Amino acid sequence: MTVPPVPDDVDAGPPRPRQGTVDDAEAAGGPPPRPRQGTVDDAEAAGGPPPRPRQGTVDDGPPTPQPVDTRHLDERRARASQSFWAAVVAVPAVFLVLRLGVEAGGELQTTLLLVSNVGPTNLLAGFLTTAAGLLATGLVAVFALGAVLGTSVDHLPGHRRPLFVRWADITPAWFVVASFLLALITWPLLYLPLLLPALVAAFQLHVRRLHDLPVVRALIVAAIFGGYLYFLAPTLLDAAKQGELLVIVLFVVPPLLALGIAGPLPGAVIRPLASITEAAVLLMLVWAALPVISTPVLPLTAITVETGPTTTEDVRGYVVTVDDVSMVLLLEQGGVRFVPIGQVKAQVLCPSETKFPRRQLWVRHFNVEDSLLEGRGRRLRDKPESPAACLPKG
Repeated sequence: MTVPPVPDDVDAGPPRPRQGTVDDAEAAGGPPPRPRQGTVDDAEAAGGPPPRPRQGTVDDGPPTPQPVDTRHLDERRARASQSFWAAVVAVPAVFLVLRLGVEAGGELQTTLLLVSNVGPTNLLAGFLTTAAGLLATGLVAVFALGAVLGTSVDHLPGHRRPLFVRWADITPAWFVVASFLLALITWPLLYLPLLLPALVAAFQLHVRRLHDLPVVRALIVAAIFGGYLYFLAPTLLDAAKQGELLVIVLFVVPPLLALGIAGPLPGAVIRPLASITEAAVLLMLVWAALPVISTPVLPLTAITVETGPTTTEDVRGYVVTVDDVSMVLLLEQGGVRFVPIGQVKAQVLCPSETKFPRRQLWVRHFNVEDSLLEGRGRRLRDKPESPAACLPKG
């Protein structure tokens, strides 16, 4: 079958451009054309597998996210958690052992006697009674500094997180709140205003969270600060009359510092500030621990001992243990005395020495040098008079 010829007067349209070849491009003096990427239809027509899609095109979709290796981060968090809880447990334990050594006067056998007879519950209770304020001070300082430094490091990638920051990251919120509550009831009232900037720093409480409008924020802050000054007005007036400038500064300045103490800090001061604050907190705890270590572990008692048919003797000391044979006393002036149980005629508890406050300033019937616990105890019960057996022999 033959195809009829096309008449000459029929317009066949413009000729289709011929696909350029390498020879055509070289003849035209330009670069050779890029070879056309194969499509699925071309591959199927050629009888081969479809070509692999090109990377980085619009049709490819978003790239698959690569898994992040968190093993190193988890290991650092685990080490920080171990070091923090080890410090929380080990530091009080070391203090307790040192207190027993001081109580025994540095004598080895006496120390061993105390260790074998003083239970861990009594030691822990005695430590919390006398050193709760010191423990709360260390924890509050760690959490406040760690939060400020942590916020600063987060804004500067590449900086190594300081020790206090790692401790603050792994500490649960309830433990931080408990530390501030412990400080609230054990710190003297004179230093309680310092808890406000520490609380703001530990929880990063910015003023802008109060309200979106700056004018409203300023009014709220002014109202809170005005109520605070109204509450302390009698104390501040008495402090001004007595010339107690330190009391006025401690009551007025910390709330003002709380307005801008939250981070972040400039990057240039993070590393030196972290090293300085860590060393300062350590030195402060060591300095404050010296009087705590010398505090007695056992209660002071006065024992009336029968030394003859008609004579008695008052012995002041600390009762270590009592059995069916004798009572073991750690004498106040040093040494151990075993008193036969049949010779003990009376025993009284000697109250601790009265600590008279140096400042005659009061905050709502609480002396500024008393804690809330001490002030509440003084209001509930008057201090008992010392029995005659407890008075030192002249």
